[in-house]
Amino acid sequence: MTDVKRLFDFPYYQLEQYPLEAALVSKVNGEWIKTSTQEYIDKANAISRGLIKLGVQPNDKVAIISMTNRTEWNVCDIGILQIGAQDVPIYPTISEEEYEYVLNHSESKYCFVSCTEVLGKVDKIKANVPSLKGVYSFDDIGSCDNWSEVLKLGDENQDLQEEVEQRKAAVKEDDLATLIYTSGTTGRPKGVMLSHKNIASNAKHSKGRLPIQMGDSKALSFLPVCHIYERMLLYMYQYCGVSIYFAESLETISDNLKEVHPEVMTAVPRLLEKVYDKIIAKGTDLTGIKKKLFFWAVELGLKWEPYGKNGAWYEFKLKIARKLIFSKWQEALGGNLKAIASGSAALQPRLARVFNAADCPVMEGYGLTETSPVVSVNDMRDKGFKIGTVGKPLPDTEVKIAEDGEILIKGPQVMQGYYKDPEKTAEVLKNGYFHTGDIGILDENGFLKITDRKKSMFKTSGGKYVAPQLIENAMKQSRFIEQILVVGEGEKMPAALIQPNWEFVADWSERKEKGIPSDPAEAYQNEVLIKRIQKEVEKFNERFGKWEKIKRFELTPDIWSIDDGHLTPTMKMKRKVIKEKYIDLYNKIYEKES
Repeated sequence: MTDVKRLFDFPYYQLEQYPLEAALVSKVNGEWIKTSTQEYIDKANAISRGLIKLGVQPNDKVAIISMTNRTEWNVCDIGILQIGAQDVPIYPTISEEEYEYVLNHSESKYCFVSCTEVLGKVDKIKANVPSLKGVYSFDDIGSCDNWSEVLKLGDENQDLQEEVEQRKAAVKEDDLATLIYTSGTTGRPKGVMLSHKNIASNAKHSKGRLPIQMGDSKALSFLPVCHIYERMLLYMYQYCGVSIYFAESLETISDNLKEVHPEVMTAVPRLLEKVYDKIIAKGTDLTGIKKKLFFWAVELGLKWEPYGKNGAWYEFKLKIARKLIFSKWQEALGGNLKAIASGSAALQPRLARVFNAADCPVMEGYGLTETSPVVSVNDMRDKGFKIGTVGKPLPDTEVKIAEDGEILIKGPQVMQGYYKDPEKTAEVLKNGYFHTGDIGILDENGFLKITDRKKSMFKTSGGKYVAPQLIENAMKQSRFIEQILVVGEGEKMPAALIQPNWEFVADWSERKEKGIPSDPAEAYQNEVLIKRIQKEVEKFNERFGKWEKIKRFELTPDIWSIDDGHLTPTMKMKRKVIKEKYIDLYNKIYEKES
């Protein structure tokens, strides 16, 4: 039996244990196209032979840049890795300058791109990347060599399979597998060096937290596979014999869920917030008894506790709510979900409660690119679930809290270091532990709770420490607030820059006849809106100490986005950038001269 130690071992293990007709499934021209486990391996071997023919040597780097997750990505991934080369997945929507930096820093020899949009960016900078020998596209683009040419090259050179096997045998589990460039909220992206063992151990350990039927389940994949979170899960799905269906895009998720009926999917809190807001908006449009029933169920859901802690009467009412109301929520998510793995940012406890009450189990976990990524994750079984925490650490993972509250990690998933950057590596890998930069606590039952980022905490001029993320996560529970940045370092009080949820504001204004302009550029100064958001801020302020309360705020006219530089590709706020973008509003809050 295949001993799964290296990333390319996963499909071979699947072939032995759970050979699937639908190992990887992509939608092409409106039709779901299935690739079996055997075909997946055959194509990966053809890519390997083709790349050898193109001169790719062990330890060469090959970039993959795709706008969406698709079968070709996985085939190329295995094809690259099993000849001892490493792949460099690049986030598709970063700037051309960042493409150029990553391709040069990694010294990528070849690059696979998905479509004309990505190709356009690569074409503009490839003359500045001396290491780059060729670009191949997944889509059929006249102006670019197609990836099928590498497959064809492999098919024409079957005699090279012996070299593929020799190279595979030479790859050890501690060898470098991939470079993942973190989007970083400051400075140049860093190339995180992850070995086969780092990611493979994480996939195998995470398997124990997945409540699904091995060899007979489907997953819907849509979070970008260039991030380690979704990528590690794709290996785990292969290990568990789960058929992987790739969503067409973020916009088509609701349709794809209804077509695929998956048992498992991943999500980021932002997506779950949007799903919840849409459901609530539909409930608001109901009338009479239907509306009363809907909000009765929601209120009930917001009080949910695991393991029947609320008692028999609550569970009886919940049964009715699930039958009458929540069954429709389940249908909207495909009707079959056994688990939604949530990561990359803090999940609002109310969302964890209401989705679990609705029998759409959301399990929050925690990790970083540098930890391949999972450190801990919730699990309903064996009392392993606690709302407001990120669960218990994975097997073989030691979590230690430093004196200053920083979370330190030791385990097989901890990265080898940052590529070509021994100084930054030495800053975070100390005394055998990875220093995460996150602040947290381990409770008496071993559950990990994240409270803030070390670097985002600040001191007011009065000498009081403020943990902004705690305040931000509370305030974002308001349906009026889409994004919020708490500021106030060295100032007399904390304040906030707030991006309203413009979609909800427009709907609310229309329903309540408030007359707020539909254009955010005008609406952000509207007194009615400012007063309404003030009410929300005051409500959530009650949870915090006097020195932590938001005393003043300003609304911003824009939608904070990746493209405009407010957010990283993983949707984290670029705190410094946002503050600089709205320095006039910041100065207005603290009544400073620009």
